[in-house]
Amino acid sequence: MTPPLPRRTLASAFARSFLIQGSWNYRTMLGSGFAFAMLPALRRIHGGDPAAHEAALRRHLEHFNAHPYLANLALGAVLRLEADGEDPEAVRRFKSAVRGPLGGIGDALVWAAWLPAVSLGALTLLWLGLSGWAVVLAFVGVYNLGHLGLRAWAFWAGWSHGRAVGRTLGEAALAGWTGRVRTAAAFLLGIFAGAVLVAPDGLGDSGALWVGLAGIAFVIGATVGERSWRPAAVAVVAAVALLATWGWIV
Repeated sequence: MTPPLPRRTLASAFARSFLIQGSWNYRTMLGSGFAFAMLPALRRIHGGDPAAHEAALRRHLEHFNAHPYLANLALGAVLRLEADGEDPEAVRRFKSAVRGPLGGIGDALVWAAWLPAVSLGALTLLWLGLSGWAVVLAFVGVYNLGHLGLRAWAFWAGWSHGRAVGRTLGEAALAGWTGRVRTAAAFLLGIFAGAVLVAPDGLGDSGALWVGLAGIAFVIGATVGERSWRPAAVAVVAAVALLATWGWIV
């Protein structure tokens, strides 16, 4: 079946989605960026009716908030609904229904799991002796592999399934992936801690005070770390802060 929008228009909307936070504000959140990404499709759908085009654009300028990567799921689905001529009020209700789940799932997967895991991997490589530029390139490459993949999958899934995108989101089991990434982050944290202890001029050579502080941090993490807010992210921030303090003192 021929898609109701050409691939060039879909590609333009996807490219614009990278700027979905470009006009973020407290009143509409991602709403302005969402409308900006929708604009090529709306021009094509309502090209012969300026009044309908303006009304559609105003609808999508309304408040919308979600994780900026998973917002593409809503963007693709809304493009499908608009192209299929769905009732505007139904489109508005759909956007309102999906924004909460997309925000919660995206925050847990990306900010609380993927970003800390990749950061811990980069810190580990640095302490194992890899050059700074190589670590930066590794971090940027690995992080964006997940980032771009998630954006592309979300957009195509939304476009392909439209209103049924909720079922697609459930079948993707992103919560399960969040757990796997958190497990990987915990594993990388252990490797990082070992690297800091045994590396030349590491904590192992810095005296009993720092070794003792490392032991206290381990006990705290083992007993209450999992119950903290975004444990992997807290671990990364704490590690960077402590190591910066240690470097300043020694």
